[in-house]
Amino acid sequence: MPLPFLTADSAFDTSEDDVALPYEDLDQWRRPYRPGPYRVGAAALALLLASFVLLAAMIIAFAGALPGAVSCLAVAALVIGAALRLLRMGTWVSREGVRRVGFFRTATVPWARATAVRTVQQPVRWLGLPRTVQGQALVLVRQGEGEPLTLLTDHNADFLARVEAFDRAADAVEAWSAEYAVSS
Repeated sequence: MPLPFLTADSAFDTSEDDVALPYEDLDQWRRPYRPGPYRVGAAALALLLASFVLLAAMIIAFAGALPGAVSCLAVAALVIGAALRLLRMGTWVSREGVRRVGFFRTATVPWARATAVRTVQQPVRWLGLPRTVQGQALVLVRQGEGEPLTLLTDHNADFLARVEAFDRAADAVEAWSAEYAVSS
């Protein structure tokens, strides 16, 4: 069964160095990297928990307590939705701009409003937790706003202990920025 969200950066594994944006349909939103093992593992554990909750809902329904079964189904639906949202999180790019998808909030910045996309050394959050460590971050500087938008960090769930993957993803987003921020 093909899993397209796991092969998102396979188009960047080309031997041609002159192709910065190898996608055919540039209007479609894409994540130019694969989700990391920590993100996929957390989603898999959440889906495993949801399967046990669904099994409990079935047992409760066969026992005759329908309100309890409905509440178990609702909890399972919430856990499945959270797992899918966890897999969807990250930075997405298209011809229109760059989109930072978080768990609760999504921010889209058109390329016309982006003044610079660069990699900087700064304190970054470790796996999204409040603890910060020194690391690299890919930031987007927007016109008229002082605080840059952090797109990627080398210590998040996608790139922890995967420095080469962070460098490839940062280069890919910078290539999209170079192609469309200037032409907008």
